[in-house]
Amino acid sequence: MKTWVYIDHFKGEVVSAAWEAVGVAKSFGMVSALVFGSGVESLAKAAFEFGADEVLLADDPSLADFRAETYASTLTALASASAPDLILLPNTFRAREMAAMSAIDLNSGVLVDVTALENNAGNITATRPIYEGKLFEKTTCSASPQFITLRGRAFPRPVRMEGSTGTLRKVSAQSGALTSVEGYSAGESGVSINDAGIIVSGGRGVSNNPGLGLDEKATAEKGFTLIGELAALLGGAVGASRAAVDAGYIPYSHQVGQTGKVVSPDVYIAAGISGSIQHIVGIRTAKLVVAINKDAEAPIFGVARYGVVGDLFTFIPLLTAAFKQKLGK
Repeated sequence: MKTWVYIDHFKGEVVSAAWEAVGVAKSFGMVSALVFGSGVESLAKAAFEFGADEVLLADDPSLADFRAETYASTLTALASASAPDLILLPNTFRAREMAAMSAIDLNSGVLVDVTALENNAGNITATRPIYEGKLFEKTTCSASPQFITLRGRAFPRPVRMEGSTGTLRKVSAQSGALTSVEGYSAGESGVSINDAGIIVSGGRGVSNNPGLGLDEKATAEKGFTLIGELAALLGGAVGASRAAVDAGYIPYSHQVGQTGKVVSPDVYIAAGISGSIQHIVGIRTAKLVVAINKDAEAPIFGVARYGVVGDLFTFIPLLTAAFKQKLGK
């Protein structure tokens, strides 16, 4: 089976799920990594060290900024010439758009947000969530090449083997496009909730503590400060429910759930989150869920391994102090 993996990155910073995809592809046999961009030859070196046998490098000034037309056209041209059987991509907005456009060009199809893959003599069966994450289905793509996007952290990341090398093949970029990038602004820094092994999230409950003597906005700010301190201590990311985002307590980039980001951390701590089905969809593949809520009947307790019925403003400082002692910080 000829398997390609697209190495999605932003300005040279690779999405962790891309390396996870390389690990999956490696279990099928030989792996060719696709590296597109400008001044990105160092990523080819990293791809070899994560297990790629070959790197197809399209390094061109026209690819300096991601534009779906140029990236998809480059992928389409390469696939048309080399006919891979399977193309794996991380399940990012960029990669999904690129895969969809290239699949249309090649008269193929895309399976998105896949959480497991089985290879039966070259026939790939993918597992993915359906019905808002309530169920999982096993499905296949009969067309070729098969485009599959993989959910981040659903697969193990391979160990990086420093100094590993392979075959580097420089390829041409398809530079024609109807759009141009006039500019952009950088988002917030810190650990991304897409890649985080630990996420501490806050919900509407961060604004509910009359005893503080603060208004709603100030109470929520204090609540997320406590959440941020715990997340930073654990090397994790800060998440939020849609209710907290809609109320203006925290930017949308932190939103977890059906209308936000679907995450798969090792530990997910939900503080002041009731647990609507839209939020549960976003954390269904988390390995361990801890819920903190004053309402003992909150739905979040139905998916939590551990539950604390109590005030987050009281419990999170205690939890943070306990971790500081345990970690010697």
